[in-house]
Order: sequence, then C-alpha cells, then structure tokens
Amino acid sequence: MIHTFNVAGMTCSGCQAKVEKLISGLPGVVSAKTDLTKGEVKVEMKSHIPTASLQAVLAEYPKYVLAEKEVSMPMISLEEEPDPRPWLEIYKPIWLIFLFLLVVTLGIQWRSGSFNLMDWMRHFMAGFFLVFSFFKFLNLKEFADSYKMYDLPARYIPAYAVAYPFIEFGLGMLFLLNIEPLFTNSLTVLVMGVSLVGVVQSVMNKRKIKCACLGAVFNLPMSTVTIAEDSVMIAMSGSMLVQLFNL
Repeated sequence: MIHTFNVAGMTCSGCQAKVEKLISGLPGVVSAKTDLTKGEVKVEMKSHIPTASLQAVLAEYPKYVLAEKEVSMPMISLEEEPDPRPWLEIYKPIWLIFLFLLVVTLGIQWRSGSFNLMDWMRHFMAGFFLVFSFFKFLNLKEFADSYKMYDLPARYIPAYAVAYPFIEFGLGMLFLLNIEPLFTNSLTVLVMGVSLVGVVQSVMNKRKIKCACLGAVFNLPMSTVTIAEDSVMIAMSGSMLVQLFNL
C-alpha cells in the first residue's frame, strides 16, 4: 500500500535524500520517494504503519515535520439544478408585491380625484421600501450573510449589511411622510445605484447566488429581474429629482 504524507522543512536535494533514507530504514517500509516541489513523501508499506512511527524516525531532525496529507474529497457542486418552473412562478413574490403596490398607489391617486405623477411615485417608493425591509427584518442575520455575497459595501463593511434594512425602512418612512424629498431621493439613487453595481457584476459573472431582496423568506435566484428592480427604483427617484430641480 502507498500513502502520501506532507513533509515540511525540505529545502534541497540533500534534504530529500535524508528524509527518504530515514523513512526507508523503518521496518515495514518498502520505499520512500520525496517530492521537493510539493513538499511530500510517498511511502510504500508492506502493511499499515502508524503516522507516529514515521514521525519518530525524523525526530532527530526537528526541521523535518511529517504530517498526514488531507484526503482530497471529490468536489461537490453546490449549484442547484436549473429551476424547471416558468419565470413568472419563480419570481411570483416580487411581481405580486409590485402589482399590489401598483393597485394600492393608483387607488390613492384615484381617491384624491386627480393623478399626480410625483405623489404616485412617492407612495410607490414608500411602499416598496417598507415592504422589502419588512421581509429582511424577519431574519436579519441570514439576510446580511446573503447580501454580503454580492453587495460591494457589505462585502468590505459587514455592518452595512446589517444596517441596510434599517436604511430601507428609513427611506420608506421619509417617502411616506414626504420629508426632505431632495435628500430622500438623492440618498435613494446613491444606495440603489451602489447596490445595482454588485448585482450587475454577479449576473454578468453568472454567479449562482441567492438574491437577498426579500431577505431569507424566499429563495430567489439572482438574475436580470433584480437588475430591473433596482433600475426602476433609481429611475423613479431620478425623475423625482429632475422634477424637484425644475420647480
């Protein structure tokens, strides 16, 4: 039988020869062949020899440290099989939320007796941030772990991933109460724009990761849907900023 061990401390051909000689002299060893580049030794044995016995023959030379080589297990793909469900079924939670927000905000405009685009977008943005932050709060830790997988600031500043649902909730309340619209829309463009960069990178690199837009409640894959979602929010806030500057 042949076993491979790691050997630290071999720096030259003389080291190789020394290690091979010492191990080969151990009863039960047929041969010992070292590989200086890999820092390992292949030991052919007549029967199993405990690792401690091999280490003992090198004990007089402390610079040589022999250890069991970790067994390389077959790579197990963590990627899930392509979801056979149609697109509408996979992203049902997202488009249902958008549909509900659309109906509710249009209802508010209808009730007011006239349609005001700025008010409609403001109410829609308020609903969007409040609803999406709610789902993130259901499991804040798992959301943060998922968000750090693709968001650039969260990747380098873990606390940002935990703070993000609070930022969304704050933006939702600012939109709902119509407080400081210039600041609110500017911050929205900044926050969603930075988030969009990470999403685009992940989609372009074809990374099979979970989208954290609805927290840990739904297992939604990252895709162009997430890009469209962020882009719509940026477009709405951008258009409201243009309207504000034109007033």
